[in-house]
Amino acid sequence: MAIVRLVGGRLAWYPPGANTEPQWLDDDAAREHLRATLAQRRIKVCFAVPGEDILLLTLSVTSDEKKHISKSLPFMLEEQVAADVDALHFAYSLLQEHEYAVAITAQEKMAQWQVLLADFPDIQWWLPEPLLLPWEPGEWCILLEGDRVVFRVGQCKGFTAETGLLEVLVKAMLSEADPPAAVIMYGIDQEADTNMLPVELRDRVQWRRGNLSAAMMLSKTEEVNLNFLSGDFAPRLPVGLWWRQWRAVAAVFAVAFLLQLGAVYAEYRALSAQNIALRSAVQDSYRSVFPAGVVVDAEKQLRRQLDALGGTGKGAGFVSLMERVGAAIAGMPGTTIASINYNDKGGEMRLNIVAADFEGVEKLRSRMNEVGLEAVTESSNTKGDRVSARLRVKERS
Repeated sequence: MAIVRLVGGRLAWYPPGANTEPQWLDDDAAREHLRATLAQRRIKVCFAVPGEDILLLTLSVTSDEKKHISKSLPFMLEEQVAADVDALHFAYSLLQEHEYAVAITAQEKMAQWQVLLADFPDIQWWLPEPLLLPWEPGEWCILLEGDRVVFRVGQCKGFTAETGLLEVLVKAMLSEADPPAAVIMYGIDQEADTNMLPVELRDRVQWRRGNLSAAMMLSKTEEVNLNFLSGDFAPRLPVGLWWRQWRAVAAVFAVAFLLQLGAVYAEYRALSAQNIALRSAVQDSYRSVFPAGVVVDAEKQLRRQLDALGGTGKGAGFVSLMERVGAAIAGMPGTTIASINYNDKGGEMRLNIVAADFEGVEKLRSRMNEVGLEAVTESSNTKGDRVSARLRVKERS
């Protein structure tokens, strides 16, 4: 992890693994180095929120309070802070089932830090400075930096103060709790650093040379994920930047879409006109065959009419019926058909025939029955020396 922090009012950063002096971000080379590191996205870069501007604490909640923690947290801590909660920013992280780590700072400070880091919008982690130090249960961790001391004494407990107040603060903590099993100190001068502590703690000191970056090599920052970039200060999607980068492409896409839409509409109009012309031609063709009647589905109606006239697979229809009637009459000279009336719905044919006598009529009816038809004489009468008869003929059922 790389660290960006305020040192003496100046922004500085510590590249990963660095144990030397920080690189000052008012230097162009250092700024470009940080930008390149952020662009690679292979290294987590965090801003160490100054410990003197924050308050760290833990909060126990009930199951009902846990459901509404995001809205009720400021009011639950109202009595523990001196400022108006509306002017404060709260970050929190779950430690255990009913226990939260909480960090508090002023909204005004958050706005100031945003201005300072405006050139580095890709820094998405703002973590409390004291919690960047390594810590184990039963230990304290102290980082000495000139006239500042960064102190971590618990999972979510720590502070930053002036070095001259170190001994007073330590004695105050010892009056409220048992001394730690070990005190881990990071600094420059082992003897001078150790002598800042009360006598009863000096034999428990494990002194190490280094700065915050060196201390973070042993830190487990993922244990307390207290990111100040939350709530009203959570990162927003860079919609404006994306629009500036892609508006030319969007314009080309919009033009292409409109052209395609126009082409599709023109094709639709042409096909619609062609469809109307075809439907009109179909109706004209139908009317040339059947002038009367309502046209609903010309093709279907024509097929039905053709089936009726041409016969079906079962031998029905006018043509099939007429073929067998004609075969029966063909062998009877002197017998003729005067008129034919065909009903396509019933499949029946009524014939008016003229024969030489009544025997000829009966003979014709018998010949029709022999070829699979059902012929019935409906009427007959004599006209001079000829006999007229009306026969009803249909397929034998």
